[in-house]
Amino acid sequence: MSLRWQIMGLTVLVVVVTALVSVGVGYYATQSRLGVFVDQIGDDEATRLARNLSREYTDSGGWQTVDRALSEAGYISGGVQERERHAEGVEESSDTFHQDRIRVVIVGADGRVVEDNLSDLPPGAAAPDMGGHRGTVLDLTTNLPVGYVYVDVNQELLATESNRFLSALLYIILIGGILTIGVAVLLAVWLSKRITAPVTALTEATQAISQGDTTSLPVTSSDELGQMSAAFNRMTSALETQRELRRRLINDVSHELNTPLTVIQLEARGLRDGFQTAESASDHIIQEVDRLRGLVTDLDWLAETDYGELRLTLETSSVYELLSAEAERWQPQAQAQGVELLLEAAADLPDMSFDRARMSQALGNVLGNAVHASEAGGHITLRAALESDPASGTRQVQALAISVIDDGIGIHAADLPHVFDRFYRTDQSRSRRAGGTGLGLAITRAIVEAHVGTIGVASDGPGQGTVVTIRLPSDGLSTMDSATRTATIAADEL
Repeated sequence: MSLRWQIMGLTVLVVVVTALVSVGVGYYATQSRLGVFVDQIGDDEATRLARNLSREYTDSGGWQTVDRALSEAGYISGGVQERERHAEGVEESSDTFHQDRIRVVIVGADGRVVEDNLSDLPPGAAAPDMGGHRGTVLDLTTNLPVGYVYVDVNQELLATESNRFLSALLYIILIGGILTIGVAVLLAVWLSKRITAPVTALTEATQAISQGDTTSLPVTSSDELGQMSAAFNRMTSALETQRELRRRLINDVSHELNTPLTVIQLEARGLRDGFQTAESASDHIIQEVDRLRGLVTDLDWLAETDYGELRLTLETSSVYELLSAEAERWQPQAQAQGVELLLEAAADLPDMSFDRARMSQALGNVLGNAVHASEAGGHITLRAALESDPASGTRQVQALAISVIDDGIGIHAADLPHVFDRFYRTDQSRSRRAGGTGLGLAITRAIVEAHVGTIGVASDGPGQGTVVTIRLPSDGLSTMDSATRTATIAADEL
């Protein structure tokens, strides 16, 4: 059964059950309260009729005029006063207690029947046990009881008035319930369609994506369904981006693998055929093997970050020594490129707690990109300084900022948001000379964020150089003891 029919069925079932329960509870609760109300009316009517009979008995000195009292109360017809009212043209009051024949029995003090308005018991007969509502008839001159009047002996009032009212009430409730169920069915149809339409569209879009097509869902509301469609669209966009990056990765990696393998093969053949000296061939082969090893290392890093966890071994070390070592390590490559590499950092920078090997790799990735992106005669500056928060009005240190500044090829504005994405390479860096697979900055960001730091890149555009800034929080300055911790980085953020 489809989701739409399930929603419709459950909605209608809930409404039907609710309506039936409401009808049952309402009916029986009303019946119970109405019975109490009718009993109260019966008691009041028996008391009222007993007072009238008491006056008649006292005035007549006996039961001779009992019919008149019953006639005035509307329990029998043909009484004297009733005949007089008809003769005078006076209409009968519409406020008569009851228009139906309700049984009223008057029993004397000796236990014998005086009057039965329905003639079920003859006058003078011994009265059986009576039901209904009883009122005491008094002789007002002596204030002694002379008999009793039983009203609604056969419970006609409850059987007619209450049942008639309850029948009308039940009819109204049933009509209302049917109308409610009809409205519920229409509502269920609309609601099920509204709920299942995005789900159906999501299913179709998912099937399209599985077949390699890219599609998006319309976002028509801000509720959970709209949020689901928006989340799906974001996922689709991310999948398409990753799909494109994967295609570029395949092309880049195949190119990166094919070129050094071709060089190694040519050098080996030249050495075999005597066209190359052993020294020259070995230098070229070693260089290409190093290039392959770097590619494999980057791919190993990618596999590690995909597990979502980077392990850091933190120890308090000198920031200046770290920067000096990195500048010295990259100086030969900068000189070979014809680029001047400068270090601008104070020797008295406070010590920090960090993983030296990881931070060396992070800085090495940034410096390597700067060297490859710079032309001969260019300049690269490795700068470090303490930053404070001007808004606080104090000189309290907030972070250590490490910047790598170059005047190389720069980055286009459209590429800036993606430079830390895995496998992403700008058009300028896709040349063989620039090299790389687009993993260096993604790995660098993972390392920096594992140190609870941030990394950003800025460029005024192609040919305007690039500034990459790493900021490490102040709580790592001088105060953190040597420790080992695990920093978890979500793989989908790398």
